[in-house]
Amino acid sequence: MRLISAEQFRAGMTWEKAISALAQGHLGAPPLVQDLLLTSGAFSLFGRGVILPGRGAGMKIASIHPPNLTRAEPLPAEDAAFAVIDEDSKRISAILDGAELTRWKTAADSALGSRILSRPDSETLLVLGAGPIAAALAEAHVHVRPAIRRILLWNRSPDRLAEMRRLLGPLQRELRVESDLPGAVRQADIITSATGSREPLIRGEDVRPGTHVDLVGGYTPDMREADDQLVAKADVHVNFRASAIGQVGDICQPISNGTISEKDIRGDLFDLVGRDLSRRLGGITLYKNAGGAYMDLLVARAYLNGQ
Repeated sequence: MRLISAEQFRAGMTWEKAISALAQGHLGAPPLVQDLLLTSGAFSLFGRGVILPGRGAGMKIASIHPPNLTRAEPLPAEDAAFAVIDEDSKRISAILDGAELTRWKTAADSALGSRILSRPDSETLLVLGAGPIAAALAEAHVHVRPAIRRILLWNRSPDRLAEMRRLLGPLQRELRVESDLPGAVRQADIITSATGSREPLIRGEDVRPGTHVDLVGGYTPDMREADDQLVAKADVHVNFRASAIGQVGDICQPISNGTISEKDIRGDLFDLVGRDLSRRLGGITLYKNAGGAYMDLLVARAYLNGQ
């Protein structure tokens, strides 16, 4: 059994390798997925198992303890690992650092959606959020849309964006911190959001025609990043229907209040990959990245196969 650290994974992974692995993986059969959640006070233990028929299996385990953030010497609130099961022997072949794998998987997922749905001539990217996922999203979107020359940064706590600017410096794009979120939204060709907001941040009235909106936060039913007006006027896509419908607020809330129905969701990656998609001229596209442990498995296998 191999143990893969975050540093080892970063050294052996590229955005193109991760994105290509996800694209190729969505040409096959959908996964079998099962979740487990145990809680005790402020502590949660989360597990998600996945089987990709004929291509292997894996299990994600996450230990979540928010009080770690308030220690005298703060620790991360979440720790995670991902176990890869060998397709032939059904033995555990490797355990990978879960946080680093999730960072790459999440951003590659959104970048694949952008490669399919966003305009190739997009020049201005707006990033909401200041965590490691937000920085990875910026890198991945620039990889698939190299015409991007300007990156706008917004966060509720602007002081946290100094580290984002440092991380994104190697991209050699114009970086601007924005305090006026509606104004920043009106400038953007692509918007990617990775926040923990429970109230909509991106308003449909501010999103201009032709914009691609990528929603990554809002991972529970009571969290949202986009308002009903945006969802109603956009062409809505999700990464994986089973993860999105009924489980994430940006999709289940507009469905429950009648703004849209499940039929208004145009497709997920199993529908989109490998097909010639014609987008409406001037239409807004919305892509909800709702996660999926099978994508961790696809990216983990891409790393292991290259070693």
